[in-house]
Amino acid sequence: MTSNVEKRDATLDDAPEVDELQKKNILQSEILVDPNLMSNAFDAENREHEMGVWEAVKLHPMACFWAFIFCFTIVMESFDMFLNGNFVAQAAFKKRYGVYVDEASGYQIETKWQSALFQSGQCGAFVGVFLAGPITTRLGYRWTTIAALVLMNATIFISFFADSLAVLTIGQAFEGVPWGIFIANSPAYASEVVPLVLRGALTGTLQMSWSIGSIIVAGATYGFNKREDQWAWRIPLALQWIFPTPLLILIFFAPESPWWLIRNGRRAEALKSIERLGRKSTEKSEETLAMMERTVEIEAKTGGEPTLLDLVKGVDLRRTIITCLMYASQNFAGNLIANQATFFFEQAGMSNDFSFQLNLINSCLQLVANFGSWFLSGWFGRRTIYLYGTAFNFTMLVLLGICATIPQNTSTNYAQACLGVIISFVYAGTLGPISYSIIAETSSVRLRALSTGVGRAAYYVAEIPMIYLASQMLNPTGWNLAGKCGYIWGGTAAICWVAAYFGLPELKHRSYREVDILFNRKVSARKFKTTVIDVRDNE
Repeated sequence: MTSNVEKRDATLDDAPEVDELQKKNILQSEILVDPNLMSNAFDAENREHEMGVWEAVKLHPMACFWAFIFCFTIVMESFDMFLNGNFVAQAAFKKRYGVYVDEASGYQIETKWQSALFQSGQCGAFVGVFLAGPITTRLGYRWTTIAALVLMNATIFISFFADSLAVLTIGQAFEGVPWGIFIANSPAYASEVVPLVLRGALTGTLQMSWSIGSIIVAGATYGFNKREDQWAWRIPLALQWIFPTPLLILIFFAPESPWWLIRNGRRAEALKSIERLGRKSTEKSEETLAMMERTVEIEAKTGGEPTLLDLVKGVDLRRTIITCLMYASQNFAGNLIANQATFFFEQAGMSNDFSFQLNLINSCLQLVANFGSWFLSGWFGRRTIYLYGTAFNFTMLVLLGICATIPQNTSTNYAQACLGVIISFVYAGTLGPISYSIIAETSSVRLRALSTGVGRAAYYVAEIPMIYLASQMLNPTGWNLAGKCGYIWGGTAAICWVAAYFGLPELKHRSYREVDILFNRKVSARKFKTTVIDVRDNE
């Protein structure tokens, strides 16, 4: 049976005088004046609002699968970030590339190189996120991610064969470019392919991918920690090749985001994509297509092809600021302690071997917290989870600082280590995953690929100097603050809480059309939850 979408496309294909741009305009403008199409759009949006979590999973199993696969690309950035954090604590690596400090501290990687190893990858990712938006707007999420995976395979060679910290740093910088593409595209794709009720849980799997990467790294580096040769760090580096090729093959068969296809006038393909993401026997695909077309057409009234300049125009400036603040704030509430957990445990007074063991436990607990975040996102709003998670970590960070300030003994050392684990656990269950949900939902559909890229760039702008400060705070060759860094991170967490209280809106259970209208009406962040939007509004 020929669908209505295919009939509409065929009619236009028979008219040679209608060029590609006109096709887009005709089809997009049709949705707002055709009562049948509008009725379909109303029905689809109402159905999404009424759908429960389990019903959505049963109706869209493949959407959940493909969202998870795209989010799993983040495991590679996580793997490498945590790898560097473990290398600076690894005895063989420190002896090969470090300097002798004293009898108590032994060999240590100099602060400048410790910072460089962490910062280089983030500098490369900073470039990657700016490449991601324009390339994805042109090629789509699928082909852009495939290209990044090919690049990832190639750049690992530089790190693996590096014979100096300088070459390893360069290798990390090149690896960072595909990381930036992955982190920009994954939350956007996941939010576009799953139903409204699943957006929080599926975008939250980004944080789960971080935890999976950290578990693999913790296990690998703990297993090779007692080796005294170069393979203590080269084998963990080689393990990076596990991920790109299998993911590349899977993503080759993935459906493109129907939202991206609609934005590019490819409606017949969008319908097929919708059908692949749901169950054909139960999903009313054409109604879903009409809902998407309606939102795209409303946004298209803002004008033309999306550009980076659009992100700072009108109400989109507010949306861009929220996205940037959410991303940047991930660096300010204890996350950098988690990224250098093994080194932090050593500086808190734990033995080298026990620090690696504790890091493995910490990584596993983070994964448990990630699973818990799925339930939290179903029970509570985005704003609620973020505010309470930040407030709790602020309290723990201040306690960490107090524990490091009082006279030190075995009990205070263990207390600092336990508080570090608790801070990482809370971050992995609240701030981390819910930030990705907020980021994906805040941007408009038209600017999403660009917005998530610029938002992640803000993350790196904040993280790169923070990595330097974190290394200075913990390293014996730097300020050697150990747990006293809790005072500093507690202060930055407090600033994040205040900014979120006044600026972060509640986006749970809101369709993309409703989010557009709320921002266009300039509704206060604290009134988003209670403002009623009629299903017939086309603002």
